[in-house]
Amino acid sequence: MDEIAPGLFHYSARHERIGTVVHSYVLRDAAAVLDPMIPEEGLDWFESHVRPEQVLLTNRHHYRHAGDLAERFGCVVRASRAGMHEFGDAAVEPFDPGDTLPGGIEVHEVGAICPDEVALFIPSARALACADGVVRWEGPGAPLAFVPDDLLGDDPEAVKEGLRAAYRRLLELDFDTLLLAHGNPVPAGGRRALEEFAGS
Repeated sequence: MDEIAPGLFHYSARHERIGTVVHSYVLRDAAAVLDPMIPEEGLDWFESHVRPEQVLLTNRHHYRHAGDLAERFGCVVRASRAGMHEFGDAAVEPFDPGDTLPGGIEVHEVGAICPDEVALFIPSARALACADGVVRWEGPGAPLAFVPDDLLGDDPEAVKEGLRAAYRRLLELDFDTLLLAHGNPVPAGGRRALEEFAGS
């Protein structure tokens, strides 16, 4: 568990279903966990550092261990309304692009790769959290990338252009830290990195 900015924690864990390491974040001031796995320190870490009141998903595929946090802490799980069909009987509250969530977290539409893909802007941390539209494969200095074409549907180039357009719109936001669900975050220079990626 690393504090990459005041009150903003990053950790990674191996996702048992997909077999790769994925990334999660904790926002102390918003009492929020983004795209949660159970950290190496276990759920007890939250008891002594940040007792979560909400779990926020950047898309429907990132439910991960949200149910474990909800059961332990009684926190609310929130995700895009467009992905509600994924959750079955799980208690998940919908949000929509344009909403402002507790802690001042803003929901911004991304789409393109799936209807419920959103970015979460955290003004208090000058951070932007992205889902599956942009990733980093290896190492802290690796460039931003798309997922492989076989994960982008029947027309990968159209999906990529849709994602680039969405990220260009997000460049209007005042962020410097880029939080990725797949790959290490960019603690500083994240806006510049996303600008270069969106223009590639």
